[in-house]
Amino acid sequence: MAEKPARIEIRLRELAQLFNSMDPSPFSERDLDGDAEEFILSWARELPVHREIELALQLTVAPPPTRAAALEGAVRHFFAERASIKHLEFRQLMRRGRQSLLIGLVFLAACLLLIELLGALDATSVTFFKESLTIGGWVAMWRPLEIYLYDWWPLRDEWRLLERLARMKVTLTLRPA
Repeated sequence: MAEKPARIEIRLRELAQLFNSMDPSPFSERDLDGDAEEFILSWARELPVHREIELALQLTVAPPPTRAAALEGAVRHFFAERASIKHLEFRQLMRRGRQSLLIGLVFLAACLLLIELLGALDATSVTFFKESLTIGGWVAMWRPLEIYLYDWWPLRDEWRLLERLARMKVTLTLRPA
């Protein structure tokens, strides 16, 4: 038996409150209102990641039938666009990580080569430069390691969440005023 979707409920007076009133796009491509988007995202982050999501809208004023029919597609389109943007950010971060790693490795190799060349000299000042090169070489690896160990997780998680929201079922019910 399939698990019931996790439910996010929003109560509105009319459907127009869900969407950005300043957006001139056709209804099916209109952006969600910023507050509505943040509300949905904050609730979705709290839900178990293995469950699908359902958005239940409760309205006091009935929307035009064409808007009601296009509602799920409009909400899904909005989150699909956001997921696409987040995926692009993820790919750009990975590209930056690869570039940083290449630069860091080349710099580290150059530092280690200089250390070897300075190894023949045994003056106190040379020891200072050897230690400085060692530290500098490893510091150059800081950013690629930060990207590959820590920075990509939040982007990937947000991307996955937006993909889940792009698949969510949207239901519409009328409630008495």
